[in-house]
Amino acid sequence: MAELSAETLKSELEIFGIPYQDDSVLDKMVEQCICSRLQIDKIVLEWVAYSSTKNGLKLTLDNLEQFEHEVTAEEEEDDLLDSYSTPAKGSQKRALTTPEHPRSKRSAALLASPGLLLSPASFSPSATPSQKYSQRGGKGEVVVTFGAVQGTRWVGRKAPGEGVQLELLEGPEDSLRCSYKYMFQRLRDVRNVLTEKIEELGEGLKSHFSIEEFSPVSLPAQDSVTVLGQVCCDSNGKLNAQSVLLEAGPEQGGQQVPVDLSELKEYSLFPGQVVMMEGMNTTGRKLVASKLYESACMTFSFTSMKTHSSSHAIAEPMNVLVACGPYTPSDSLTFDPLLDLINVIVRDRPDVSRINLFNLNICVHLQQKAQVTETFEAIFTRCIESIVDGTRSVGCHLVFVPSQRDIHHHFIYPQPPFTLPNLSKDQRVTLVPDPCTLLIDGVTFGLTSTDILFHMGAEEISCGTGSDRFSRILKHMLTQRSYYPLYPPVEDVNMDYEKFQSFGQMPLTPDVLIIPSELRYFVKDVVGCVCVNPGRLTKGQVGGTYGRLLIQRSATSEDGKRVSPCLAAQVVKI
Repeated sequence: MAELSAETLKSELEIFGIPYQDDSVLDKMVEQCICSRLQIDKIVLEWVAYSSTKNGLKLTLDNLEQFEHEVTAEEEEDDLLDSYSTPAKGSQKRALTTPEHPRSKRSAALLASPGLLLSPASFSPSATPSQKYSQRGGKGEVVVTFGAVQGTRWVGRKAPGEGVQLELLEGPEDSLRCSYKYMFQRLRDVRNVLTEKIEELGEGLKSHFSIEEFSPVSLPAQDSVTVLGQVCCDSNGKLNAQSVLLEAGPEQGGQQVPVDLSELKEYSLFPGQVVMMEGMNTTGRKLVASKLYESACMTFSFTSMKTHSSSHAIAEPMNVLVACGPYTPSDSLTFDPLLDLINVIVRDRPDVSRINLFNLNICVHLQQKAQVTETFEAIFTRCIESIVDGTRSVGCHLVFVPSQRDIHHHFIYPQPPFTLPNLSKDQRVTLVPDPCTLLIDGVTFGLTSTDILFHMGAEEISCGTGSDRFSRILKHMLTQRSYYPLYPPVEDVNMDYEKFQSFGQMPLTPDVLIIPSELRYFVKDVVGCVCVNPGRLTKGQVGGTYGRLLIQRSATSEDGKRVSPCLAAQVVKI
């Protein structure tokens, strides 16, 4: 069986004496093989038949586009018609499927082709496609819109060739790429990290609200006092209005005091939150809070970064696609959702400056582990190679973010980036840690895979705020300047606080915050930061969603106010 590569394709074309435009044609045809589940010899025969009906059509990129639309569409229609037709006498075509396990021609080709990187048969001999996923409705339906969407083109306009300027905002000398020991931290070290967090945010509060000094939380006073501390719970249970404690840092005495919230008209609190409170503490044993202050957000600009030339002050719009795994349905080992996502990228042919932010989530369900015939590392590598090879002709830049769900990767937060030696020299691929802050063509992106929305949503308490929970949590993240401000973390998060101090904080308020969650997808503007939850590409046995954004770096408006670089955004069903 022919190997799926440009060299094999070149040999097949030489056999038939078919000239081609350039090497980009070979990459395009290999990409079509992956997306259409065809072998090299099969697609060459299809082209010979197609070009002969077009009076010897030349093999160029433009003609390949037309070939893809006409031939692939016809095959999909044939699949649909075959499902309703009665098989001819002696034909075995319909006998190969059953109502429980329907198999289309494209799925059958996938299963029968070990040359394809994502063939489910190579993972497990008993792998079958997910019936619920294949029968899903609403494909391509836009479920969330944001900004000036009307008239926006989500299809790229440029040809491959240009790249993007991408930089990870962290010191190379402290990079998470270097190996480090975890699960060796001492309680004293954790305490020091939390203390520094209180002091750092306290300095910001003191400066922003012009406070001279903070009073000790447990010192009796007959007048109103201003105190600083971290919110915590008086027991191991969940936080509620009657169990709130305020724990001060060493400079304010390091004590804990119960807080009475009855006089506050509105509040939103969670464990680990650093706040400033005004109130009365006449006995030193309880603070009756009358006013609550939160830290202010940091600036959006990063002054230490290299400034871009004036010629690039107004850049072309940048299309950004954001997708989060898992990329298999829960009832199957097939990677049809991932292949469908690659098809979306190929179909839309995004701008060269497009960035695809993938979070793979290689998470195989327990009942399927016994069936897997390959290591999780090998499956992961195959997924990465499929994405890279399948989008090569598009020319988009790929950013891969790890996740706590990745069964083959380090189970620690902050999480080091993936190690992929084969892609170390590929200029289109960037491997980043979780969390991270990226500077992409002058626009800052905050990225995290950990479901902080879900974790904080279960712990936050509020009263009288008038805002939705998502917006409150996102604002807490931005004002607390942290990708994971919750303390203590949920049991599923294995936190390394020494690394978290260096890599879990926001060096600035990002222009765009990508925060995938099990909770409902959304796009929101929170204190000037556009926050996107693209959802999961699969939700159990059915298809999920992905996000896309139109970004354009721009100067400030005439009145000197900042203009958000996010022009438009959508969440779309796969």
